[in-house]
Parts: sequence; structure tokens; C-alpha cells
Amino acid sequence: MTTFETFLEGQKANGLSGELIAVLAEIAQATRKISDTLKTSALDGLTGATEETNVQGETQKPLDILSNDILLDACRKVPSVSFAVSEELDAEVAIHAGGKYAVIFDPLDGSSNLDVNVTVGTIFSVIEAKTAQDILKTGRHQLIAGYAAYGPQTTLVLTTGKGVQIFTLNGDGIYVLTTADAKIVPEAKEFAINAARRASWDDVVAAYIEDAIDSGHNMRWVGSMVADTHRIFNRGGVFLYPADRNKPASGGRLRLLYEANPIGLLVEAAGGEAIIGDSKILDIEPTGLHQRVPVIFGSKAEVDKLAAAYGARVLEAAAE
Repeated sequence: MTTFETFLEGQKANGLSGELIAVLAEIAQATRKISDTLKTSALDGLTGATEETNVQGETQKPLDILSNDILLDACRKVPSVSFAVSEELDAEVAIHAGGKYAVIFDPLDGSSNLDVNVTVGTIFSVIEAKTAQDILKTGRHQLIAGYAAYGPQTTLVLTTGKGVQIFTLNGDGIYVLTTADAKIVPEAKEFAINAARRASWDDVVAAYIEDAIDSGHNMRWVGSMVADTHRIFNRGGVFLYPADRNKPASGGRLRLLYEANPIGLLVEAAGGEAIIGDSKILDIEPTGLHQRVPVIFGSKAEVDKLAAAYGARVLEAAAE
């Protein structure tokens, strides 16, 4: 049996610094605490919504706030953490003046599903950042990325840049390696998209979905990015949250730093692809902590079809 702690020892032998290992260990411990909290949240009166909204304009759940506090406390325990960046906070939080790593996270992704007992999760990444200005880097600079999925099982999925490992939390509160070097199958007849937004899709996405349905693909949509991502890691397919024609700027709805980038790094490390139109997610230069982007990721063959269609559209526009 390979535990998470055994895995970390191996990472040290493979060159991962002791400081980064300490950061990762505390993040994992925070996900254990969040998992335990979720199990009894209805009994503890932690369901429903508060009267507060976050910087995104979203109504906060008590568990959003509590999960955010758990992760902030984890960051404070590690001297090498310089800043924490969260979906729930307006700006970066200075942690240790002498730190050099920023921890970026969505503390409880999919929290609108909490009251109906659907899988939710924590998404996180770690980058080198000694100053606040250092935080705005492309996803290629991520040193660690991962997510915890809290469902029938609690799973921790992570990459330190070389492969993806999946751990499952056992009854004793120990993460045990259940999938080593996880891979996303290159082809799968399954897609996840919110069909209620059909009128806002661009022509590329609309054509892809129409063709997929005609080809016998199945549609899946949980409404929790972590849940949909975890399904793709287990059986392939493609996730689409495309640009919205009715929104300004990029038209995207998911956040680049603490949703798209961490998932993008995981997906690429597992052999999949993650794009925004004709560009890769990990190559986007961020302009703000809460920047939103359209997101498409999953099995390589499926995402490549969409990337090629977007590329052809760019060429057609240039020729006009």
C-alpha cells in the first residue's frame, strides 16, 4: 500500500523540494478536514446560504467560508507560503513575508450542489511568487496542481508536473494511492455541457455538439466542475464551458487562475488537451486574479477536433 506520505517521500528523492512537499502535505490535510466537515454538514446546521456574496457576486454558503478558512490556516502553517489567492477573497492574502510560493485555490467548487448531496471539490495549484505581481503567470508556471473530489469517496488527484496520481481517503483518514500515472483515454463518446445555454454557443461548439449527438455520444452534466473532471479522468470524454456570446470580453465563466489552470495542467499531464478556442489554456497570460475564460478540455482526439475547427475559423477570418 502506497500512502500519500510515502508518495511524498518518493517525490523528495525525485527532486521535489522539502518546502514544496510541506505545502502539499498541508493542502492534503486541509482537504481531509473539509471532507470530514462535509460529512456532517447537514447535522451541524451548515447547509443553505449566507447573506454574503463573494467578489464574483455569488451568494456564499457557510461551507464556502469554512473551507476557505481551512485552506488559509493550512497556508499559515508553512513558512514558505507567501500568498494565498482564493475565489472567495477580493485580493491576494499576504501569508509570510519571506515565503516564495503562492497557493491558489477554489475552496469548494460546485457548492451550489451541496444541499442535494452531489459531488463537490477543492481545486488548487502552487506557483513561485515572492511578490503579489509574481502571481499573474501563465499556467505553465504551476509547480503543483490538483483537486479533491468529495463524493461517495473522497479522492485527491494531483500532479507535480510529471504524471497524475489519484489517492482515495480510507476509513482511517489516510490517503492511499489507487491510480498511479493516470491517463485520460484519447477517445470517448461522451461530452459534458450545459445545454440550457445552447443559444449562447458559437458556431464551432454548436456544430461539434450536433455532430457528437448524431454520432451517438452521450451527454453528461453535473454542474460541478470537479465532478465532471473526475468522470473524464476515469472514462474520458470532453468538458465544454464555452464562451457566451452575450458576455463582454472573453465571454468565459470559469476562473483562469484557480479553476482552468490547475485542471489544465492535470489534463495535459494525463495526456489530454485543454484549450480556449484556438489557444491552450496554459498559455494564456492572466490579467487579473479573478479573470474568467471559456474552457474546453478532455480526451485529446475530441479536443483536437474543436481546436482544428477554431483554427480554421481564424484562418477564414484572416482571409476575408
